[in-house]
Amino acid sequence: MKRLILSITFSFMALLSTLAASFSLYQLSCEMEENPLGIENTHPCFSWKTYTVNRNFIQSAYRILVADSPEKLATDQGNIWDSGKVDTSSSILIPFEGKDLLPATTYYWKVCSWNNEGTQSPWSETSQFTMGLLRPKDWGKALWIAMETDNPEEKVAPGITWPDLNPFLKEKKPAKAKNPQFRKEFIVNKPLKQAIAFISGMGHFDMFLNGKKVGNNFMDPGWTDYNKSILYVTFDITEQLTLGANTLGVMLGGGFYNTPGQRYLKLYTKFGIPKMKLHLKLRYKDGTSEEIVSDKSWKVTESPITFSSIYGGEDYDATREIKGWMLSGFNDQDWNKVITSDNTIPMISQRATPVHIHQQLPFTRTFKDASGQWIYDMGQNFAGIFRLKVKAEEGQIIRLHPGERLKETFVTQERIGSPVVFSYTAKGTGQPEEWQPQFTYFGYRYIRIEGAVPSGEDNPENLPVIENLTGLHITNSAPEAGTFSCSNPLFNKTHELIDWAMRSNMTSVLTDCPHREKLGWLEQYHLMQYSLQYRYQLSRLYEKCFNDMQQAQRPDGMIPTIAPQYVIFEQGSGFEDTPEWGSAFIISPWYAYLWYGDKRPIQKYYSAMQKYLEYLGTRADNYIINYGLSDWYDLGPEHPGYSQLTTRGVTATAFYFYDAKIMQQIASLLGKTEDAHNYAELASAIKNAFNKKYFNQGTKTYDRNSQAVNAIALYFGLAEEENHAQVFQNLVDDIRTRNNGLTAGDVGYRYVLRTLEANNAQQVIYDMNCKYDVPGYGYQLAHDATALTEGWRTEGSNNHFMLGHLMEWLYSGLGGIRQQEESVAFKKILIDPQIVGDITHARTSYESPYGIIRSEWKLDTDQYTLKVEIPANSEAIICLPTTESDKVTEHGQPIKTDKGIYNLGVDNGRLRVKVGSGSYLFQVK
Repeated sequence: MKRLILSITFSFMALLSTLAASFSLYQLSCEMEENPLGIENTHPCFSWKTYTVNRNFIQSAYRILVADSPEKLATDQGNIWDSGKVDTSSSILIPFEGKDLLPATTYYWKVCSWNNEGTQSPWSETSQFTMGLLRPKDWGKALWIAMETDNPEEKVAPGITWPDLNPFLKEKKPAKAKNPQFRKEFIVNKPLKQAIAFISGMGHFDMFLNGKKVGNNFMDPGWTDYNKSILYVTFDITEQLTLGANTLGVMLGGGFYNTPGQRYLKLYTKFGIPKMKLHLKLRYKDGTSEEIVSDKSWKVTESPITFSSIYGGEDYDATREIKGWMLSGFNDQDWNKVITSDNTIPMISQRATPVHIHQQLPFTRTFKDASGQWIYDMGQNFAGIFRLKVKAEEGQIIRLHPGERLKETFVTQERIGSPVVFSYTAKGTGQPEEWQPQFTYFGYRYIRIEGAVPSGEDNPENLPVIENLTGLHITNSAPEAGTFSCSNPLFNKTHELIDWAMRSNMTSVLTDCPHREKLGWLEQYHLMQYSLQYRYQLSRLYEKCFNDMQQAQRPDGMIPTIAPQYVIFEQGSGFEDTPEWGSAFIISPWYAYLWYGDKRPIQKYYSAMQKYLEYLGTRADNYIINYGLSDWYDLGPEHPGYSQLTTRGVTATAFYFYDAKIMQQIASLLGKTEDAHNYAELASAIKNAFNKKYFNQGTKTYDRNSQAVNAIALYFGLAEEENHAQVFQNLVDDIRTRNNGLTAGDVGYRYVLRTLEANNAQQVIYDMNCKYDVPGYGYQLAHDATALTEGWRTEGSNNHFMLGHLMEWLYSGLGGIRQQEESVAFKKILIDPQIVGDITHARTSYESPYGIIRSEWKLDTDQYTLKVEIPANSEAIICLPTTESDKVTEHGQPIKTDKGIYNLGVDNGRLRVKVGSGSYLFQVK
């Protein structure tokens, strides 16, 4: 009650101060998360945003207070850190510089700031952050516990894949691991102040407290290379505990940690037997504390999950459920004693945003296939599971077979892996029973039912009756960052098409597909990065993925094509090592810095990034690299796969050059002058070799004159200035002569769009992508795709996001939201919407590190209107479709009368004006 009164009092005082100051601070974050748990950085970084109704706000200073109790903070005591007044406009990623932070401890902080006129804001609301377990000894007496004993001789990591998989499984006949469930009772014997649980379960866990699941995460923890690191998850369970007896329950599934050798498998791995580790810190109001840990006192038995595979599905036998096992007072004398493990793999806090069930999808129709089995159509291809509600007799089994497509009337698992099946054995209580899988997921649209009928249908065999079947779409819980819509229905549908594929492939890695492989193919990390980041706030997910890449790096510096590297593909195939994929380790951290302003990853991995560039040097012959996948899945005469239109060494060498250029910029940023000089020389040498080998001076063409090679040569800066115009014309001519058709694939198409946009050929982008009759997005939609397909002509799977590059242009081109070239974290914004085709309006927004950016334009018969919102503490250049400033008004007033709007002149036929933060309404007659 005291804390509540203090909170109300200070909130009221803050409100009064806000009214006086005319600006306030909001959305405080620590390590890019609001009120985070499990922080391991002992110098965490703070950020905040500023709300103000006034224009041209610039922060001039800030002051941060950090305390070990909210009561101290409420009286302005920063007993852990008082930054003092710091004169700077910086408001993102301010590092903590106070006293040593203790493990498993919660701290409280707030901030105030001053504007450029010296006015101080009120204090922000109080935020908090909780530290993780910083060292192995912080786990105390917690042990890894399991149901079975590990056999090191059975370990298979890295895994086995085709063509060796079937022979291996036939010879070894690996037994599937048991799926255990654990329980532990304990007493809370006095008033509790706080309870923080730190837990990991391999491969995945669900944690329960007093019969209810803790949190709403799905398939915790995120997957890693379990030979290198294991993630643990932090939960604040203070409100779920009760005074007196409490019971913890934990269930485990195998994930990539332990794949059973049955049903469909892309690969077989066995890092060990499923196991878990838990440390629960109880802090009482009297100042004492207690620890509950996983140890020999826990009990274990097999769970009702009789089969669980990251690839092949999951089986649940409800007749094996044990009533009351998660509750206190349950008699567990028949349960087994746990087995302890000496697992010493380093444990890391799961700081990436977890996977959640994002959306529930009702089925849209049911029908019978030609064999008489029932099909449920969810109406949408997505990654997820389902919730089955069924009424059945004891022991009756319902099997569910998911699939992406129909072949005639049958659900087919072609192109996505087979057999995949989920099964439920009914308890038979006489009442409807509900079940949903816990430790796996799949990409599907249709479900074939075996052994049951929908409610209301004829049931002469007295089969189980399905009362409902709901699709549960799972995805990473990264917050949405951007929105887009326009007057063109095809572009709106394309945005949705790509978005479904992106969400379906964002888990704890960026997968290629949610069914057949579920692997983190690295080219997507950088080629789709801007598209992803316009749509979602991915700083925390990318930070985790950088660590995956570094842990996958070989001693010689090579970065493989996938991370975590669960399998080593055949050498020389391109699937083990190719520069367009491995270069993500250099490109993606740089892109993340430009987007979010966080340079810590490039500092942390700088030497490893250097090592990768050195490795590429060892694979080069006179600066030419002649291996790799090149422009994967380009559109040639044959079935897509290996590049058909671009010679293999062209893109590999181009990325070698691009990597060197980025490393030059990184070295300069980090103050490594000599390195920067060396990388500049390396880039120059690669460029000369590239042009000597691949550029034909007579015809002014690169390689085979493909769209991919021309665009990459221009975008990377490989083309000499005197050849730029002709190479660009070659690109445009190739598009136009193909009925505005595209040919570039996974690697090349992003650069086709980027190059066309950079050279003011936005109309060409429109013409390429507003069609249904040539392979592309419209073609996929016309052929019933509901998520982006693997190939431009719908080849392969029906849920891939590797070709979703148009998403970036919808925001940067049509919406016009970009950064100025010298900008970092959208401190300096460029608003430059493109008027193309028949589009008459577009609405776009992006939540930047400084706040919301909006760009909304409308074209009428005699007037162009542009609404713009620029967040506080940033500025923008706005481009308007006129060369005459007299034709422009802002909120009805001529812009020349507004001293806060600066006319920068005309460039490329568009008037450019500079503005500070605020909301603007421009009209052009």
